[in-house]
Amino acid sequence: MTFLAAGAPGAPGPGAPALIGVPYDATASFRRGSRWGPAAIRFASASIETYSPPLDRDLEDVAFIDAGDLPVEGLEPAAMVHTVRRSIGPGLPFLLGGEHTLTLGAVQALAARHRDLAVLQWDAHTDLRNEYEGAAICHATVMRRLLDEGIPLVQLGIRAGTREEFAIARQRSLHVSRAVEAPPSLLESLRERPLYLTVDIDVLDPSVAPGTGNPEPDGAAYAELLTALRGLSRHRIVGMDLVEVAPPWDPGGATPVIAASLVRDMLLLFAPPGAPERPAG
Repeated sequence: MTFLAAGAPGAPGPGAPALIGVPYDATASFRRGSRWGPAAIRFASASIETYSPPLDRDLEDVAFIDAGDLPVEGLEPAAMVHTVRRSIGPGLPFLLGGEHTLTLGAVQALAARHRDLAVLQWDAHTDLRNEYEGAAICHATVMRRLLDEGIPLVQLGIRAGTREEFAIARQRSLHVSRAVEAPPSLLESLRERPLYLTVDIDVLDPSVAPGTGNPEPDGAAYAELLTALRGLSRHRIVGMDLVEVAPPWDPGGATPVIAASLVRDMLLLFAPPGAPERPAG
């Protein structure tokens, strides 16, 4: 069963999550291939159970839709970001990447609705360059663009970047840490704020998820990341994404399976409570 077929019966409510694929990797700086991420995640979802024992919840009891992929092939980065921004509907968007640049469009759309929106980033990299190879909008600058737009940023799992990027993170981010769990005091301060969650698959160790464009050693284990996400189960999540899954760099196919499991678990954690009424009989 793929995610496309796993949602609870009935018409999802207005707040239901919508999976949106963004097959785009035009600004990849080392190894391209994340354009195939959304399709690989959907395919791999057929290999995992809809029930999560650690969360004791099942996708069959969660209303969501798969809205398919956006038509972004061949677009310039700014046009891709614009396309993503326009795609964000009234429900909870869950974007499947594709490169990290897509986060900019989703956050811009949600920030227009939620003035106090904050972003939590799980990533191996700071992504805080002002420009990279002459580009102001790319996967290496996406978090800098968010800071420049006044979006509060929490950076977790960070273990790579330039000296300048780390200085900017310490000065301008709410928090930056190699750890994947945010401090309890910070989580408490964010309790009432709308949050956008962005997860770069390279926050995980390459031994866990090798299929990504810029792997970095000494990353997190899956269980560590899931524990960090569970710490937000009582928070107000208004959008999320999972990016940088690059299937060509993992011939064994483990990374898409890991990503599909993560999509399942994030849906189970952050989908609005309750399920649609099931048909009688």
